[in-house]
Amino acid sequence: MPVFSLLLGALVFAAFAVGGDVGEGVFGFAVVAGAGLLFLVGGMRSETLAGLGGPGRDERWAFRDLRATAFSGLVVLLAAIGGWLYEIANGDDGSPYGQLTAIGGIAYIVGVVVARRPG
Repeated sequence: MPVFSLLLGALVFAAFAVGGDVGEGVFGFAVVAGAGLLFLVGGMRSETLAGLGGPGRDERWAFRDLRATAFSGLVVLLAAIGGWLYEIANGDDGSPYGQLTAIGGIAYIVGVVVARRPG
């Protein structure tokens, strides 16, 4: 997680810098890198932070991760559907919520198909 956080922070900085807002890029990098530092240092004292951010997780953590991922995916998909409906109700075309909802639905169908395949 710390290495991922540094890479993501660098991408956040680069995106803001390309958009002409280097100050926000520095702030964004600091926030994301700070989260990585929290996982690095806090993972030594907290089983939760260690399980969220690092290797060496057992099957309990794999199951927790699977459930948390499914829950977060459901929340994001419901938010996208809600945003799409709100935009449609206001006479707009529903973008980008319609596209995000379609991507989520297609990803779910592909996931079910792949999970059903043997081996």
